[in-house]
Amino acid sequence: MLNKPSGYITATKDENLPTVLDLLADEPVADKLFPVGRLDFDTEGLLILTTDGQLAHRLAHPKWEIEKEYYAVVEGDVSGINFLPFEKEGILLKKDKYRTKPFKVKVVSTSDEQSEIFITVSEGKYHIVKKIMESLGHPVKYLKRVRIGNLNLDENLEVGEYRPLSNEEVEKLKSLVNLK
Repeated sequence: MLNKPSGYITATKDENLPTVLDLLADEPVADKLFPVGRLDFDTEGLLILTTDGQLAHRLAHPKWEIEKEYYAVVEGDVSGINFLPFEKEGILLKKDKYRTKPFKVKVVSTSDEQSEIFITVSEGKYHIVKKIMESLGHPVKYLKRVRIGNLNLDENLEVGEYRPLSNEEVEKLKSLVNLK
């Protein structure tokens, strides 16, 4: 489990930019790890790194519809939006002409300048949270993934820190995607 900082790409190698594996450079197994799914260059939060290809594939594959929860700070006051219909039918993204899968939003706080929300999606399309909020007229200013399926980001991990998953955490993730 890595608490990914902004400014790193979710890749194993890159010629020009620092990768999430650079954060684990001192670990003996770092060159064998690969990330499960992606987080944008400017997005922080929970990233799973593993050597288990089957687990990684299932956690990332759209077929399994694994929930990913994000904490977001967005521009403007979202209190006037009725988010309930999106839990059943998603939203048609204006620029992409694509209808998202259903998603949930919990509003934490609002002001005229910005709102804090938790948004839960079950698809991993490129910039999906940013595109959803932009389509609603509230661009994302800050984004942090806090949960993948039944695994929450360890609150004790500072940004840039990592730790091994416990056996119990691994088993919970495997059970989520029917692996033993």
